[in-house]
Amino acid sequence: MIAGRLIPCWLAAATVGIGVIWMTRTDAEPAARQPDVARGAIIAAQGAGAWVPACAQCHAFNGGSDGTGAFPRIAGQSAYYLARQIRDFASGVRANAVMTPISKALSPDDIADLAAYYAGADAPYLPLPTPDRSLVQRGEQLATIGDAAKNIQSCNNCHGAGGAGEPPAIPYLAGQYAHYTAFELKMWRLGFRKSSPGGMAEVAKRLDDQDIAAVAAYFQQIRSSDQAAAQQKD
Repeated sequence: MIAGRLIPCWLAAATVGIGVIWMTRTDAEPAARQPDVARGAIIAAQGAGAWVPACAQCHAFNGGSDGTGAFPRIAGQSAYYLARQIRDFASGVRANAVMTPISKALSPDDIADLAAYYAGADAPYLPLPTPDRSLVQRGEQLATIGDAAKNIQSCNNCHGAGGAGEPPAIPYLAGQYAHYTAFELKMWRLGFRKSSPGGMAEVAKRLDDQDIAAVAAYFQQIRSSDQAAAQQKD
């Protein structure tokens, strides 16, 4: 009844029908798309159109890159972190002459598939030259203890013991190429990287060039040296 009057049968039926249709559509909503790892592997190997070259050209198909540090090791980083970095390149939060146009050309599905593929990739840690021992010792101090005089907390507070990372948001540093780590710390210090997980910009501003070189050298040798030792045993 509406205001004391009977509702016509056709109107009542239509009203019930609308409710049924609405409930049916809600119940039938498709589940969120799951990343397609196989498709991500194809993009990594072949690219995705004229504006997206094969990721393997720089990062290698297994995500281990070439060891120079010009391109980061991305194998095994969390899918969340990798996808966020691509979106940051696309939006301008991170600036890079190579990655920015590529990221802008990737669709959301492309990003999800690529991130899932490289997150599951397993690449060997390349044997690299042994850095200066005193440099590594200073880096270990900063990584594990910090520097109270400079108001610097230990890197491991955020990046996990031994730089193993704190998925999904905090990347691993262990085994990352020193050249790349040092370059990115300087980008934080200069303000060219805008996103700030854990206040990285403020931390980087308290590090001088020697500190940056030390931290980068320490984290590079953690796993690259272990891998080299394992290869010698084999």
